[in-house]
Formats: sequence, structure tokens, C-alpha cells
Amino acid sequence: MQMTRSIFVYSLLMTAVVVASNILVQYPLSGELAGINLGDLLTYGAFTYPVAFLITDLTNRQFGPSTARKVVFMGFVVGVVLSFVTSQPRIAIASGSAYLAGQLLDISVFNRLRRLDWWKAPLMGSLIGSALDTAIFFSLSFAPIFAMIGPNDDFAIAWAPVLGVFSTDAPRWISWALGDLTVKILVGLVMLLPYGALMSVLKPTVSARSA
Repeated sequence: MQMTRSIFVYSLLMTAVVVASNILVQYPLSGELAGINLGDLLTYGAFTYPVAFLITDLTNRQFGPSTARKVVFMGFVVGVVLSFVTSQPRIAIASGSAYLAGQLLDISVFNRLRRLDWWKAPLMGSLIGSALDTAIFFSLSFAPIFAMIGPNDDFAIAWAPVLGVFSTDAPRWISWALGDLTVKILVGLVMLLPYGALMSVLKPTVSARSA
């Protein structure tokens, strides 16, 4: 009963993060940093989405990889439905694919490292998962090679200075991906704080310890 309740809570939290991120991704960040116009690179959704990795890691720690996958799939269903309702099919496909691949990779990495120092599994899982998530999402969304799943965005594939400030040019979506990944890395580091604080409360179950 307690396990069912905990899984429900984790699934609810994952759903909330996915919903919030789908809404906040529509709002560009304001301001500048080191001459970089943040609104050209980031949305507020970039700051909420990495919390999904924290939820996945806490579920994995407490109940093991099998339960963590169930929570991830719950978020996947909600995310795909929302994406198809609120965005173009190509973006929805990219979003769902990136989320599922990134979260499942996080689970796998976390499980391999779970017996090492407490911070290594959540940090490496979220960083590697985030890198895959970013690569899949921005490639499927904007790279011309994937035009078979939707029309190209001319603005996204136009060449411009990297991050808007460097002398090297690249398609704009490359800068968007770099900005997104940078935020995910920073938030992933910050998420170690709540993870560490909850370790003494969310003890691993027998199934998690034997995973």
C-alpha cells in the first residue's frame, strides 16, 4: 500500500514537471549575460525540466529501475499528449523521443553507479541523460536531415554566430542546444542538494537494494 502510494506521488510529481515545462517553454528568458541575449537561447522551461531527472533518480533509489521506468512512462504519456496538442507534430515527436531516451538512460546509468559515492549516480545519470535528451530533441526538431517528420524551420537552420557572440557561425539551433544543455548541467548540480537532503528519508527498499 505504501509503495503504491509512493509511486502515485512520484508519478504525480513527474506529471507536474512535464506539464509545467511544456507551458514554460513558451516563455523566453529575459535579460543578458556576458553580452548574450538570454531570450534568444533559453526559455523558463529549461530550468524546470531537469527536475524530472531528480524525480527519476529518487524513484530509482527508493524502489529500483523497474518502478522508475513506470514513473517515466507516465510522464511520457502526458508529455506526448500535451506536445501534440500545443505544438507542431515534429516538435512533439522530438520532445517525446528525447524525454524517453534521456530518462531511460539516466535510470541505466544511475543503477550501474548506485553503490558508489552517494552523489555519483544522480549526477552522472542526470548529466549523461541530459546530454542525450538535448541532442535528440534539437536534432529531431531542427536538423534538416530529419525533415521527413516535419518542415524545416528556416530561422532555426539559418547560420549565425554561436551563442550570438562568438566569431564562429553555426545553425541557430546549435546555439539553442548549447544553451539548453548548459542550464541542464547547472540545474543538475543544484539538484544534488535536495537529493542529498532526502536520502535519509527515502530509504531504498529490498527490491532497490537487490537491483
